[in-house]
Amino acid sequence: MTSGKVTSAEANPETAARFDELVAAFVRLRDPDVTTAFLRDLCTTTELDAMGQRLQVARLVDDGLSYQEISKRTGASTATVTRVAQWLHHGEGGYAAVLKRSRR
Repeated sequence: MTSGKVTSAEANPETAARFDELVAAFVRLRDPDVTTAFLRDLCTTTELDAMGQRLQVARLVDDGLSYQEISKRTGASTATVTRVAQWLHHGEGGYAAVLKRSRR
């Protein structure tokens, strides 16, 4: 199910299998209420906030704001902004796909 690129987290076959199972679970969820319930059961509020913040950062990076401005608006560290920007521009394409679909 993954792109074929092996990351350090996926180097362990058990970790890769868990990741694939998690991806498959999300793919099967088509109802926003069920997705919400699953995310709330799966993640802590801190984890959910961190993921939401990274998506917000990705959107602002894509909009061309400065890293300092993004940090100020979102509360994310400039290190987080830099890391998200790196993944947005040179990652697997997930951020770009989500941003594109949310702008339709």
